[in-house]
Amino acid sequence: MACPYLAKLIFEEDDNLSEDELLRKIRQSLDNMAQTANKKQNLLLLYDRPLEPIFVSKEAGKKKSIFDVPSTYLTERYKPIGIDIANRFGEEADERIPVKEIRLPDLGPILDLKRDENFTLFLPKHRTLAGRLIDIFLGMRTVEDFISCAVYARDRVNPLLFNYALSVAILHRPDTRNLDVPSLITTFPEKYVDSKVFTKAREEMTIVSEGSREPIIIPKDYTASDLEHEHRVAYFREDIGLNLHHWHWHLVYPFEAAREVVNKNRRGELFYYMHQQVVARYNIERLCNKLNRVERLIKWREPIPEGYFPKLDSIVASRAWPARVANQRLSNLSRDQDQIHADIDTLERWRDRIYEAIHQGFAQDDRNNRIELTETEGIDILGNIVESSILSPNRDYYGDLHNMGHIFLSFIHDPDHRNLEPAGVMGDSATAMRDPVFYRWHAFVDDMFQEHKATLPRYSVQQLTFDGVTVSDVSVSSQNSTPNVLNTFWQQSDVDLSRGMDFQPRGSVFARFTHLQHQPFRYTVTVDNNGAQRQGTCRIFLAPKFDERGNPWLFRDQKGLFIELDRFVVNLRQGKNTITRNSTESSVTIPFERTFRNLDWDRPADQASLEQFNFCGCGWPQHLLIPKGTTDGYACELFVMISNYQDDRVAQDISGVCNDAMSYCGIKDRLYPDRKSMGFPFDRMPRDGVDTLRKFLTPNMRVQDVQIRFQDRTLRPRAKN
Repeated sequence: MACPYLAKLIFEEDDNLSEDELLRKIRQSLDNMAQTANKKQNLLLLYDRPLEPIFVSKEAGKKKSIFDVPSTYLTERYKPIGIDIANRFGEEADERIPVKEIRLPDLGPILDLKRDENFTLFLPKHRTLAGRLIDIFLGMRTVEDFISCAVYARDRVNPLLFNYALSVAILHRPDTRNLDVPSLITTFPEKYVDSKVFTKAREEMTIVSEGSREPIIIPKDYTASDLEHEHRVAYFREDIGLNLHHWHWHLVYPFEAAREVVNKNRRGELFYYMHQQVVARYNIERLCNKLNRVERLIKWREPIPEGYFPKLDSIVASRAWPARVANQRLSNLSRDQDQIHADIDTLERWRDRIYEAIHQGFAQDDRNNRIELTETEGIDILGNIVESSILSPNRDYYGDLHNMGHIFLSFIHDPDHRNLEPAGVMGDSATAMRDPVFYRWHAFVDDMFQEHKATLPRYSVQQLTFDGVTVSDVSVSSQNSTPNVLNTFWQQSDVDLSRGMDFQPRGSVFARFTHLQHQPFRYTVTVDNNGAQRQGTCRIFLAPKFDERGNPWLFRDQKGLFIELDRFVVNLRQGKNTITRNSTESSVTIPFERTFRNLDWDRPADQASLEQFNFCGCGWPQHLLIPKGTTDGYACELFVMISNYQDDRVAQDISGVCNDAMSYCGIKDRLYPDRKSMGFPFDRMPRDGVDTLRKFLTPNMRVQDVQIRFQDRTLRPRAKN
């Protein structure tokens, strides 16, 4: 019989059913499931053209849908003409979506953030408003009620705040987890795209029919010239995929909402590790471009020499994102509108208290209880303290250091609001990574974590060794390329802006941008197993071979520059084993198509794949897996380690869940799938006598010299089917 599991459930409720009655109930249940699935899909229409009123037609593919909005849901501007609106916009619809009228929650202070203001998670006021709206959405009993509440809120709440809260709620509600939240670039492209693009895009959409529209070219260098030496790494900082990764990570790991939403396994440690890897990757890009490693931002009262001019417009706020000119200084903040009054002294007190906790080996909670910063859990506690999520044991005492650092830097141009200027790009998780000062700030934040790591026992040879396992050879290869050479180049790609182009004719319009790319490659690892058949964890890292002066590294300095490329479980039979792995299978990255997924093009066809699709949007972009390198070949060291999987294993079922980018994002609704500390084996100071990488090695490790060779050529976009 079809649907045996469903039949079993129905039969357990009533075992006296005839076969005809059972079939009828199965059909009814399937119909109900289909209707619920269709209703859930309607939530995604709320992302379409976020500034247009809810009663204007929304599109999924070529289908036009209209929400039948109760007259009581209309804003005051449209209530007097509600009947005319219903008649006029209803005529063009292919589908009318009924909206259930419910007893609506009081949005109250959420409406204090005006619709034409920028929203930033780093501001305590905005963070609290977002948490309240998320809780309201999570509290809706059914999908139908959730849609009704969201429809009501959409035209009243700040669009950026609404988008964030809706996305977090969809991600975390049990009944909407199979929905694929659209990438932010499709809804608010102005956060990622040169502001000049939009004038050209509007002309193209208004004048040219859809099939004949040409993509709008975004220059590779549009925010500065080569006179600004920091611009050498703008291709990394301004990469659209990189900034989408940062935005999506903070969707998956919000720091203000219901506790069950925030309290994910090893959340604080993930905050540390993901950002540590960002700084390490940025440092390698700098070294490839003859720049020194990023300097920590520790002198908070001195001028900041780097400036940044983002060349972005905020369509919501109808003004350009403010620039940060060179040599500006941080100032005490006094901005009544943002409810922010803070002194640099306060930042310094929080910093000193956190360092005190690190050096004494324990923090204190809000009841004065000691919380030991243990070898295994201390980094997780410290991550929650530094970021100041609701999991911080004592927010009043340890403060809000990471987030307020972003705020001080984002208001550096107008600290007392005398010029009525909004926050700069450092105030938004979707744009912060564009600014050079982001990496200086996070170099300081990472240094705090490294201070804690330096207090931990050093890994012994016994902890690092996998008895009987020897890695005898490692190599990488690309098609038609020299062995152990990784090849990089420029590639152009297109992204559709039309869902974020409010009050314009319908139809796709593309922006064409240039980004770093690398040739796919394959690892080949030879492992000798002198014991019985067993499993291991293969850990692959990459680091530069020489420092800024061309000298070999001291290991204590090099260890912080190892970037994780992959981590996976291997089966080792007795004797010689040859392990091969493609770069596209990396546990760090997600494919280019998933980073830039489009609601109409990329949605999985089967329901099973939908369940994890949204979480799968979290991951480092595949096109940035390998640093840029240099034209004559940048010397790096590829490190491979096989550790004992029995020591690493976390007992849980991860079948059918998204786990392909688990290194930086974990696994949805599961434990982090590795018992080792994140960054192992490079996350602690080396044992005595180890001053070079070669001295650090044990038999189950191997290092291979590789080169990253950059070819200054640009591949055109692949043709769309």
